Amino acid sequence: MIEEIHIRDLGVITDARLPLQPGLSVLTGETGAGKTMVVTALGMLLGARSDASSVRSGAKSALAEAVVRLPNSHPALTLAQDAGGSVEELDGEQSELLLARTVNASGRSRAHIGGCSAPIGTLADIGHTLVAVHGQSDQLRLKSAAAQRHALDSYAGETLTRLLGEYRTTYDRYRAAAAELKEVRENSRARALEAQTLRGALEEIDSVDPQEGEDTALKAESLKLMNVEALRTAAATASAALAGS
Repeated sequence: MIEEIHIRDLGVITDARLPLQPGLSVLTGETGAGKTMVVTALGMLLGARSDASSVRSGAKSALAEAVVRLPNSHPALTLAQDAGGSVEELDGEQSELLLARTVNASGRSRAHIGGCSAPIGTLADIGHTLVAVHGQSDQLRLKSAAAQRHALDSYAGETLTRLLGEYRTTYDRYRAAAAELKEVRENSRARALEAQTLRGALEEIDSVDPQEGEDTALKAESLKLMNVEALRTAAATASAALAGS
């Protein structure tokens, strides 16, 4: 559960901490008191799109933090650790996780999971395992395509689990084949040019007509030519020595 939410410079809220307890918590207040900003802060912590206009006027950035206590087996803890975040173990059964999200006045947003900087998408993945938000005309979890597929699959029951596995395997093969076909079509011209270049190179090799062992002979000839100046100098020195004798 979320134990506490800390909000700073978000909308009408300058700095506030909202401690929560197990069971039902009700947030009330008159219009403009900041109730919507609490939901906005929660959305930020769930990986929702940030909005620079929600930053308090005159502030450089807005902050939303949450302290979450979870069972040690909760998937959110695994996701946090995989992202490089640290988890504080409270006892043998529960651990505490810190989530944070900042958005500056220019609209740039950053997320931190367990004290470590992380992608917004990872924060969203963790948030989906923690919270379901219901509103008058909005249900965040049901708007997710993954949640909708999961609901349909669950309704289908155990009898269709095998068919679902077969469908996923077939669909993965289809996507791989489609990607390969797209790559072949997009690169067909480049492949044709490469083939033409290779054919030209083969024709040049055939015109040279290389023979077996020719490379060894050419290497020896090259060494001789490299030493020709030294040989000429030595010959001239020997000739002069013989003439002087």
